[in-house]
Amino acid sequence: MAPERLQKIMAAAGIGSRRKCEELITAGRVQINGKVVNTLGAKADPARDRIVVDGKPLKPVQTHHYYKLHKPRGVLGDTVSEDGERRTVLDLAPPDAGRLFPVGRLDLHSEGLVLLTDDGELAHLLTHPRYEHAKTYYVLVESLPTAAALNALRQGVDLPEGRTAPAEVEVVQELPVELNLSKGPNEGVWLRIVLREGKKRQIRHMTAAVGYPTLRLVRWAIGPLTLGKVALGQCTPLTTTEVRMLRRAVGLEAARTERKRPAIAARPPAQRSPRSKPAGSAAHGGRTQRKFNRPR
Repeated sequence: MAPERLQKIMAAAGIGSRRKCEELITAGRVQINGKVVNTLGAKADPARDRIVVDGKPLKPVQTHHYYKLHKPRGVLGDTVSEDGERRTVLDLAPPDAGRLFPVGRLDLHSEGLVLLTDDGELAHLLTHPRYEHAKTYYVLVESLPTAAALNALRQGVDLPEGRTAPAEVEVVQELPVELNLSKGPNEGVWLRIVLREGKKRQIRHMTAAVGYPTLRLVRWAIGPLTLGKVALGQCTPLTTTEVRMLRRAVGLEAARTERKRPAIAARPPAQRSPRSKPAGSAAHGGRTQRKFNRPR
């Protein structure tokens, strides 16, 4: 097979997201055929080259795994706890799930949908801002924002790290009936916010900037994948339909069209020259008689 970028090969093998793989490369923790590689432009052929990460040979993943987790508040959205005391999203995954990593950020005090997978290519396409895949959140604020505040959230808010991209923002009267919330604030006004970028703690910074700090933040959907009826703290494998839906959304799988056997169309009448007229036609003063041989 043709050589590919090293970080793409590593991500496809389940090492982590492309961003994580790039960090491993630049840190000098990856070798190709015995030589350390620390430049992001490096390419390799996984069928011919020996790729080693942290001293372990890279083994291509034959089958990827996909889980959706209902992250509670107080659980780290990362894979490692720096102090070793807090639970992480990986602590809630099945023990035999293999090497997984979360797709997208969700901070300690936020809750809701976390996608866990070893499919680095899918993770990259879902999270990179260039692809602008939507993520849907329900956000609780103390009171009804003014029209000016809502418009500012929709058009973009100036933050220290730059102006946010336009977002979809609406006031909602109720949450999805399937959504099971953990204990926490419930008094206030719920907003439904759809982002197509993922700056760190972005929604909290946005609502604070317009005068309505976030009291509670729940991620409901990543692209077409919703949290659904997953119970708080539960981690369940994605269905085949959900996996296919996600892969179609990022362009990794073409949509399948239902192909039905075409109906047998009636044979169109024979084209006759306008100059010739069949015998027995009205022009000859008679009636055309046709005989059909029917099977007996």
